[in-house]
Amino acid sequence: MPSSLPQTYLIILSSLLFILAIVVGRQVLKVRRNEVNLVKLEKSGAVDSSNSEQLYELGSAQLNKRLYPQATNTLKKALKQIKEEPDEAKAIIENALGFSLAAQDKFEEAIKHYENAIKVKSNYPVAMNNLAYAKQKLLLETESYEIYKDVLKIDPRNKTAKKQIARMDKMNSNNSRNIIYKKGF
Repeated sequence: MPSSLPQTYLIILSSLLFILAIVVGRQVLKVRRNEVNLVKLEKSGAVDSSNSEQLYELGSAQLNKRLYPQATNTLKKALKQIKEEPDEAKAIIENALGFSLAAQDKFEEAIKHYENAIKVKSNYPVAMNNLAYAKQKLLLETESYEIYKDVLKIDPRNKTAKKQIARMDKMNSNNSRNIIYKKGF
């Protein structure tokens, strides 16, 4: 019986190492795929393209690589090149540009682009969630809360909005208790 303990330990350790190797391998493949896609787009001339679709793809690849300043420039260029694309394409590019700006802590600029995306496509829950998040970062909690509520009207199963509303409700109830406690009630 005592000899099975080292065997069990080795089996568990080997299993953990195997799982870890799979996780790391998948991450390496994902990063490599993003790099290859970015290089392919750059070599195809997407940087100097006048095609908004190619510019959006390049901007998305740059976002995946967390090259936010470059992605911002590329997506701004894509917006200028939009001609006969559907409104949804403009909304998607506006949202991506807002995301890129928010990642650089430029929340006021990001809000403008999220709002533009929502003007173009009024029921766009992703842009609405992003807008609410940016407003939260600027401490506009009431506006943010209302936007999350609007998201749930469009998409009642939206996990992001549900989670943020629950978090904000919890913070508000905690703040109410703290105020009552400080007043001595």
